[in-house]
Amino acid sequence: MNLKSLRIFVNVMEEGTLARAAARLNLSQPAASRLLGLLEDEQGVFLFSRTRKRLEPTPEAEAFYPEALRILASIDEIPSFFDQVRKGDMPLRIICHPRIVNGLVLPAMARLSKRLPDLRMKLEIHPRRDLGRRIMHDLFDVGISTLPLPVESLTPRHLHTTKLHVLLPKGHRLAARASLKTKDLTGETYVALDSNTVIRQIVDAELTSKGVELPVGHEVSAGAAAYRLVKNGLGFTFADPIALDPELDNGVVLVPWKPDTEVRIGYFLSRASHRKDRVDALIECLESVCSARMKQFGMNPGKS
Repeated sequence: MNLKSLRIFVNVMEEGTLARAAARLNLSQPAASRLLGLLEDEQGVFLFSRTRKRLEPTPEAEAFYPEALRILASIDEIPSFFDQVRKGDMPLRIICHPRIVNGLVLPAMARLSKRLPDLRMKLEIHPRRDLGRRIMHDLFDVGISTLPLPVESLTPRHLHTTKLHVLLPKGHRLAARASLKTKDLTGETYVALDSNTVIRQIVDAELTSKGVELPVGHEVSAGAAAYRLVKNGLGFTFADPIALDPELDNGVVLVPWKPDTEVRIGYFLSRASHRKDRVDALIECLESVCSARMKQFGMNPGKS
């Protein structure tokens, strides 16, 4: 792919006209038009509808724009990357998906920083659908995820296994129960994660296997949003002790959901990383956070 073509595409998206995009890159308008046509020919798509005064992005262009920005940002970071390599100042690259950021990854990073105060870290948070691709491209040192996360040629290492719970606002009529069955939730408002999330898939598979349904009251795409809606009294959701945001502990209650439904958390190690001591230290901190959260909620860490 021609990088100049990619840059002219991004600039047309941002400027709205070929003339302004060409001027921004110090190109003539005919040269910019040829570069844009080259990109369309290479990929076999139409990126813009031509009108008299503007180029209107097609749905393909709108979908490609964020990816083009990511590609160019990665390329623009290359000089900085090699500068850090020369100085021996590369940060530890950590990637994960949003669900486990607040409850697991950030507390582990805080512990690691106390242990290795001079260590620099870079955290990237990606949706699960993008996380596997980042791991396959080896753009990380440690990748942390709820499992399963299909990644070709890399096998995840097990970090912890926990149980799925029903999350309720403190003071709810069901909050004092020792455990809850699905029938106990009848009539309660279900704050569900969307169908792309692993927790929703686990819950739906369990419900289907038992031939029961839970009508969805509200639906969100991120666990953190669901937890906060529950804290504010909008219903219940499903969560586990490791993913739950620690700052919400005083406003919500986790009640075991029967039957026992496991949630597995694991990590991937980069094949290219040569920072074994720092990676090992991070893994120890992740394990420590997991154990502490399990003990806090009365679960035996030894059963992970």
